[in-house]
Amino acid sequence: MPERIYKKVDLVGSSQESIDHAIRNAISKASVSVHNIDWFEVMEIRGRVEEGNVQTFQVTIRIGFRLDD
Repeated sequence: MPERIYKKVDLVGSSQESIDHAIRNAISKASVSVHNIDWFEVMEIRGRVEEGNVQTFQVTIRIGFRLDD
């Protein structure tokens, strides 16, 4: 089995629904042009508040993907 080499990229996903949805949005969009995504880690969570209500969730994630052989 050949040794695998990975690259890491930071992404910011957003959603008006939830943190989970923000993560899924970021990974879904990235997977269109980035292949071999194997993992992610949450780096930062924040949101936008208007008139005392949460309007948007924003999550910074780091994805790891395998480089092609």
